[in-house]
Amino acid sequence: MNEEKYTLGIEEEFQIIDPETRQLQSHIQAIFEEGKLLLKENFKPEMHASVIETGTNICKNIQEARYEVTNLRTSLAQLADVHGLRIAAAGTHPFSDWRDQEITDHPRYKEIINEMQEAARANLIFGMHVHVGIANREIGIQIMNAARYFLPHIFALSTNSPFWLGRNTGFKSYRVKVFDKFPRTGIPDFFNSLNDYDSFINLLIKTNCIDNAKKIWWDIRAHPFFNTLEFRICDVQMNINETIALAALIQAVVVKLHKLIQQNLGFRIYERALMMENKWRAARYGIHGKLIDFGKQEEVPFTSLVRELLEFIDDVVDELGSREEINYIFKMIELGTGADRQLKVWNESGQDFKKLVDYIVEETYSGISYIPSKSAKNNLTSSNTKKKPILK
Repeated sequence: MNEEKYTLGIEEEFQIIDPETRQLQSHIQAIFEEGKLLLKENFKPEMHASVIETGTNICKNIQEARYEVTNLRTSLAQLADVHGLRIAAAGTHPFSDWRDQEITDHPRYKEIINEMQEAARANLIFGMHVHVGIANREIGIQIMNAARYFLPHIFALSTNSPFWLGRNTGFKSYRVKVFDKFPRTGIPDFFNSLNDYDSFINLLIKTNCIDNAKKIWWDIRAHPFFNTLEFRICDVQMNINETIALAALIQAVVVKLHKLIQQNLGFRIYERALMMENKWRAARYGIHGKLIDFGKQEEVPFTSLVRELLEFIDDVVDELGSREEINYIFKMIELGTGADRQLKVWNESGQDFKKLVDYIVEETYSGISYIPSKSAKNNLTSSNTKKKPILK
């Protein structure tokens, strides 16, 4: 392909669930103390003590990424089971109240709470971040500028948070509406060069807006410490197949745009305000609405646009070895996104939120090699385990 390796890294944020009440549980410290020796840097707490994040090692291809994601979910499910808990993957919890959740005791989180107050306390959301390796940061900025156009398309496929505080919000992703309260979020502006980008970051640091570039929470960013482009727009996905399909799509978009740059071909750059219109539509309607085709200057059904996107990246998919993973996107369109399936289960159950949480947990555990024990506090040798869990 070229000298770039286009490595992958995937981060997923999970809910910690009490299987009896189906509420979120602030038990991160107990799980983390046991898990940190096994998972080390692949496992870390978040600001709310009912949230836990996993992060893969650097993966050379999508198959390795699948192995890592499966391994981490399996290990986390095992560790949660020690404490009679479960994990769940959805962008918001359907009914738990953020006001009931504890904040993790860490100086960084105390600093964020002190600065952003209620906006930070209410930020009880769960996302997925995908890193794609780009060694040349100057080129990375060029790719970032162009990739912004595709963020709403990718986001629509990822929508998995229709509920908030026991209400059907009417959005397919309410997670982003919660996160909008934070500064330095959303689709970033265009940057002329890496120097332009670095100057912007340095100005924010100089004027005490931020202390480092990790407090830039855009939907896509050149990572401040790694040579990667980090896509941050997606809701966390219920099942592994969805996670891997989206990671494969993101990787292919980056590779395709890089190829165009290498061929001295450009991708038309549109105004951020226009792209934000598409992001709003994606949050509201998911894959069942229309996005704006800015070239045609008309609304187009999302399903048509996603097929155009898959045609756009088609010539790099086989080189990346991700044809099977990309093809799962057609299955996602057929079955509906996580939000679509959540709403279906909720309606068919008579709007029973506990049954909905059970469904989310079941989907989260699909594809992993661990079945939790039936009793609330059983150990790892329970006869209910299907296979020996995978631990690093």
